[in-house]
Amino acid sequence: MSLPNLPHELSARTAVDLPQRLTDWLVTHGVRVVAIVLVALVLRLVLVRTVARLVRRAVDSGLHSRLRRGKATRVLAQATGAMHERRRQRTETLGSVLRSVITGFVYGVALLMVLSEFGVNLAPLIASAGVVGVALGFGAQSLVKDFLSGIFMLLEDQYGVGDVVDVGEAVGTVEEVSLRITRIRDANGVAWYVRNGEIVRVANRSQGWSTALIDFPVAFNQDLEKVQRVIADVLHEVWEDERWKDVLLEEPTVAGVEQITGTTVTLRVVAKTAANQQFAVQRDIRERVLVAFDQQHVRPPAVYPGTPGAPGTGSIAGTV
Repeated sequence: MSLPNLPHELSARTAVDLPQRLTDWLVTHGVRVVAIVLVALVLRLVLVRTVARLVRRAVDSGLHSRLRRGKATRVLAQATGAMHERRRQRTETLGSVLRSVITGFVYGVALLMVLSEFGVNLAPLIASAGVVGVALGFGAQSLVKDFLSGIFMLLEDQYGVGDVVDVGEAVGTVEEVSLRITRIRDANGVAWYVRNGEIVRVANRSQGWSTALIDFPVAFNQDLEKVQRVIADVLHEVWEDERWKDVLLEEPTVAGVEQITGTTVTLRVVAKTAANQQFAVQRDIRERVLVAFDQQHVRPPAVYPGTPGAPGTGSIAGTV
């Protein structure tokens, strides 16, 4: 009696059972893999759209909360182009960051679930990922700090493109804002690249509105009531001027005596203007007040020989 060929019979049986086993695996695990992939795709799509809607709503609400009633609202609303561009930039930057985070998290979890369906032991992978994450965290601390600072800076709208800011050593106009760096162009044309993580404090001179401060020195023995009346008349003319109706937010006022030094009394004028428009208003008010002083015989401070501004000293006396 001959023994059966066991290896041959086992291989034949395995060959017969393989399609059945493959079918069973596809029915059980394959359906789960497809379901995991579909759920991941749908979940990412829903989360991305929800986050984009929330970011856009937060940016719009933060922008509208800065608008004031009356003429200020109208003047600020006329800068629709700049505001729209700024809002678009913030929305796209924040949206891209959040989309990347959501995509990485959802697809990462889905990949781990798919690997578990194939019977892969996830413990070594998770442990390795933890070690790599700790190593990257120690090696890229400054980079992570820059990105986090950039995210909060954009979310809180601390400054944007076109704003005049003071971040310490760099003072100038913001030309570009990214998650890692901010590019600032100063008055000398120098481009400063400042890491967001190194910005401790920011002085924004262009957010919402600006203030024009103009000082007028006059002689000590002048009639201050008359001088203030002359300046007030000029300020009212500036307020009624059509050229400044879209720049001035409120009618300029005479704050009063700012300083008394020797034979000089300094009067201060305050004017609230649209963002970055204070310099042109200052020049126009100075020119008009200078002409009014000459017509009303308001004398500048006396200049004595040997003092700065006197004849022969090389500077101009009686500057207003």
